[in-house]
Amino acid sequence: MSKSTINIREIEPQDNVQLEKVIREVFIEYRLPLVGTAYEDNETPKMYESYQGDNEIYFVILKDNIVKGGAGIKPLNDFDHGNICELQKMYFSSDVRGKGYGKKMFLKCLETAKGLGYEKCYLESASQLKEAISMYESFGFKHLEKPWGNTGHYSCGIWMIKEL
Repeated sequence: MSKSTINIREIEPQDNVQLEKVIREVFIEYRLPLVGTAYEDNETPKMYESYQGDNEIYFVILKDNIVKGGAGIKPLNDFDHGNICELQKMYFSSDVRGKGYGKKMFLKCLETAKGLGYEKCYLESASQLKEAISMYESFGFKHLEKPWGNTGHYSCGIWMIKEL
């Protein structure tokens, strides 16, 4: 039996279709709200194009050259209180979860954010994503009482922040 090859790299245009499929499958699997979340974002079908601005980047994880998930960093929208980024759209197919790849992706995003000069990292999540929230907490993310900025994700009920 051959060993699977896992690779993390910056998103490329040809990744859009596979990545959109992964994101939408996670929403169905976890029974997450489809409205007021990344599921209905205009960015979701065109992730490559959505991360071409200054100080933003999106990474994908590939297993045997098939996109199995990703995560990105962007400036926090409509928030002018410090140099704060948002960890965005971190979703993985079930066959790569629980193997440490999400943690690697998460750390790569935080390291990249710090390298881009961000001082804090914000994120939003859904209470159903318990494994992810536990990981965020273990890396020093603190819960907030209300959302920051304007992400458009009004169905997310978890808001967290971390000093970089």
